[in-house]
Amino acid sequence: MNILITGGAGYIGSVLVPTLLQQGHHVHVLDNFLFRQVSLADCCQYPGFNITRGDARDPQVLKPLLAKADLVIPLAALVGMPICNRDRVAAQTTNEDAVKLICDLASQNQRIIIPTTNSGYGVGEKGKFCTEDSPLNPISVYGVTKMNAEKFVLDRGNSLSFRLATVFGMAPRMRLDLLVNDFVYRAVHDRAVVIFEGHFKRNYIHIRDVVKAFTHAMANFEAMQGRPYNVGLEEANLSKLELCAVIHKHIPSFVYLEAPIGEDPDKRDYVVSNQRILGTGYTTEWNLDRGIQELIKGYTIIRNSVYSNV
Repeated sequence: MNILITGGAGYIGSVLVPTLLQQGHHVHVLDNFLFRQVSLADCCQYPGFNITRGDARDPQVLKPLLAKADLVIPLAALVGMPICNRDRVAAQTTNEDAVKLICDLASQNQRIIIPTTNSGYGVGEKGKFCTEDSPLNPISVYGVTKMNAEKFVLDRGNSLSFRLATVFGMAPRMRLDLLVNDFVYRAVHDRAVVIFEGHFKRNYIHIRDVVKAFTHAMANFEAMQGRPYNVGLEEANLSKLELCAVIHKHIPSFVYLEAPIGEDPDKRDYVVSNQRILGTGYTTEWNLDRGIQELIKGYTIIRNSVYSNV
């Protein structure tokens, strides 16, 4: 299969692209290398790998690449609340407008699989799981732009979306600003963290299980198309304090305290059901404990803060 991936040198792409190449697919990555990452250097060994340095918002760059694609995976995005708040125009044009451009330029026989975010649920009802049929209530620029992008993709047909839980795990293009990655880094190097509004809950998913969701959807596209799917660990709907308790099991010297005053600017608070994608035969392989053990090993290598979006 010929696959076009925009933003393919980012956190998810740095694991997804080599996986697809190893499976024998032809992959063309379009990326502007905003963070000067070299995460795809090892992919250059594959004859089926091609790369264009350019902007996914530029139709003149996009058109010739789209013409050759059977499947498009739009990963290009400003990911997370802080970076989107810092540059709202870039968030709008990259997260939303660039996806609409793909939908406008792609033919109906070209498939699209887009990752969005379950932060679109915003603040869920206490005691109720958010399903794909729950009302969307994004409370950040990031959430709004990603939910709008999802609508463009699903409305055009021959597509599906993944509402990803908070992703964690090691990758060639690492990110330290994601919650599990951040807390484990602090546990390893600082031995302590101060938590604001520790009762806020969210769901989590390992990056390699995210990649598995993409390959699963490619293999089962006809049955899965036309719908959004929550992608997370069923057993990992955890508050920040509960997450810290899990990390503490692996790093007993880790101290975590909840601040008596102050607040977290990220107000997301929800629990998520992943039953829809599990019902298609998808299974996860990485639980939180296994991912934390991986991160602890990874952080013997990483000792700086360049691996983030903030």
